Amino acid sequence: MAPVSDRLVTVFGGSGFVGRNLVRSLAKRGFRVRVAVRRPDLAQYLMTAGAVGQIHGVQANLRYPDSIAAAVEGAEAVVNLVGVMHSRGLNTFDAVQAFGPGAIGRAAKAAGVQRFVHVSALGLHEASTSRYAASKIKGEEAARAAFEDAIILRPSVMFGPDDDFFNKFAALARLSPVLPLIGGGGTKFQPVFVGDVAEVLARGAEGALKPATTYELGGQEVMSLRQIFEFVLKTTNRNRLLVPLPFALANMQASFTGLLPNPPLTRDQVALLRHDNLVSPQAKAEGRTLEGLGIQPATAEAVVPGYLWRFRKAGQFENMVA
Repeated sequence: MAPVSDRLVTVFGGSGFVGRNLVRSLAKRGFRVRVAVRRPDLAQYLMTAGAVGQIHGVQANLRYPDSIAAAVEGAEAVVNLVGVMHSRGLNTFDAVQAFGPGAIGRAAKAAGVQRFVHVSALGLHEASTSRYAASKIKGEEAARAAFEDAIILRPSVMFGPDDDFFNKFAALARLSPVLPLIGGGGTKFQPVFVGDVAEVLARGAEGALKPATTYELGGQEVMSLRQIFEFVLKTTNRNRLLVPLPFALANMQASFTGLLPNPPLTRDQVALLRHDNLVSPQAKAEGRTLEGLGIQPATAEAVVPGYLWRFRKAGQFENMVA
């Protein structure tokens, strides 16, 4: 743990899955960290990740410019992690992911912030009908327009103890005897460890990444949706039937499940599954990847079993010999 310095980093959305890993990484580097969230009380648990007074939460809402300006004041670097998987109420894709990055970038520029790092997503396609993808693309454009040296990170689906990916599939496998392979299960992913993403973010905040550059972050393994389901079932010691579900039928199902408060599947997610989620050959050639930054990506096989054991029938005692 480095001594606490006067260098301040503001992290928007710092109480979430990626945020808590980034806050810990920044604290270890000796930064003071300002966690900008809509409800600072939900970020209180982060205070113990550093020295007394090193980490503190402030109220900020992307719809209110004054709160953004107050959150970035005096910061050396600003990181934007704010995003939503479901468009609900005032927290729409456009408001959060298309407009938000530009609002933060403008405030950071006006405040004299040296570095702005914005997290987008891998596998975005202009031709996609996904509103999520469209808002992410607009967000990248807004971030660059507002802060010309903005660093963009595009991670693939992320895994870690609190993820909403492997945990979600394992929970589904515990409840359902059948797992649907949307579009036949051929969509490819490159799952990346959240700790590796947090490391790149911390490097961006401290000035170790190239300005005005987009990095694509994927793990070592390329896995199809079918292979991901098979991996989850093997890890949790469960036998389930894998049934191909054409995109058209998946869309029909999502029309109903998408109305639930916490929908397991939406039409927008079905649209996203029509395209692979992989690091591009160009990013690899130009060294804009984890490997290009000298980081050996952690594998899902090495990390995921350490937290999916709770989905086994007997939990941690499943493989014990009497």
